[in-house]
Amino acid sequence: MTTTVKSGPVTTTGHAATLNLALATAGFMVNFWAWALLGPLGPGVKERLGLSFAAQSLLVAVPVVVGSLGRIPVGALTDRYGARIMFPVVSLATIVPVLTLTVVSTYPALIVTGFFLGIGGTSFAVGVPLVSGWYPPARRGFAIGVFGIGMGGTAIANFTTVKLAEAYGMNTPFLLVAAILAGYAVVAFLFIRDAPDRQRPAGSALARTAAVGRLAVTWQLCFLYAVGFGGFVAFSVYLPAYLGTVYGLTANDAALRTAGFVVLAVVARPIGGWLSDRFHPVPVLVWCFGGTAAFAVVQAFQPALVPVATIAFLGLAGLLGAASGAVFALVGKVAPADKVGTVTGVVGAAGGLGGFVPPLIMGWVYGIEGSYAIGLMLLSDVALAAAVYTAVKMSGLARRPDAG
Repeated sequence: MTTTVKSGPVTTTGHAATLNLALATAGFMVNFWAWALLGPLGPGVKERLGLSFAAQSLLVAVPVVVGSLGRIPVGALTDRYGARIMFPVVSLATIVPVLTLTVVSTYPALIVTGFFLGIGGTSFAVGVPLVSGWYPPARRGFAIGVFGIGMGGTAIANFTTVKLAEAYGMNTPFLLVAAILAGYAVVAFLFIRDAPDRQRPAGSALARTAAVGRLAVTWQLCFLYAVGFGGFVAFSVYLPAYLGTVYGLTANDAALRTAGFVVLAVVARPIGGWLSDRFHPVPVLVWCFGGTAAFAVVQAFQPALVPVATIAFLGLAGLLGAASGAVFALVGKVAPADKVGTVTGVVGAAGGLGGFVPPLIMGWVYGIEGSYAIGLMLLSDVALAAAVYTAVKMSGLARRPDAG
């Protein structure tokens, strides 16, 4: 292994960095797989329990909001205890609601279980500080983008959940995910190592979170990630219901198409990080948000599924994925080294909340108007605002030297 240590954060290359990046990505993926289990089952639960569109939207959105807000304390705890402890803890805690899904069937019980299922979504705030500690600023955007491939756990959930349930019984996907989570927790504890000179923060988690909240850049990043990653999460959890309602697709077909959406977004995320390393995140974000606004307008008119709607959704997937990678390339550049986990938690929470709100709005608007057009136009407006804000207010960041 070749290791170079500079003053400040560690600059490490070689096998150790690659191994920790791979283990972090795997942990993110399996926890996100668990986090997304209710999304593909949503249409079937709606039909079985006779739920409204708004009730179905709430069911699939609850894990999103809990996984989002939970990133704040989990990120602070990761700063304190490190990823070697926190990855196994989060993975083992997620097993409980996953197994609970094998025994609950009523709507209130599913809501409560979905609440605790959100623990899996907090794994993001564990992996980012681990990866940031092992890579220098010049390579951090790409490395965090590779880590972001773990959000492909959502695609795995969409590809497999309905098929496994239909072929081998309703409980099969839950038992499988629980077993994988348990195995990963053991592997993570044995092999994950935090960066050699990881800076342990002083003060309580609450004090560090308050300090991060006083940084203007924290809230700027929150807004951008709420649009980028929030848009991805919203589509990944609500697209099965949307495709079934608008285009009459079966639950399995809708889940497979949603999985394709997720896969493209996952592939685009490290590309967004790489482009940010090469050109800086600000121009990358401007183009991504501008393109998102355009594709959302196209889809608001509910064009034919093939080819126009398919192109629109694939365009949205690629742009939102790249934007997510670019935002965290920016986090890696500007966040204080001993607060990366805390900043990640706050910004990650904003991204998840950005994914929580749109499904509720879409379901509510559809219940009143019988159309998704208004919701998609709102997405276009917000994305355009993000593009303008980034270009006008954050261009100064392009002239700042890399932090850390």
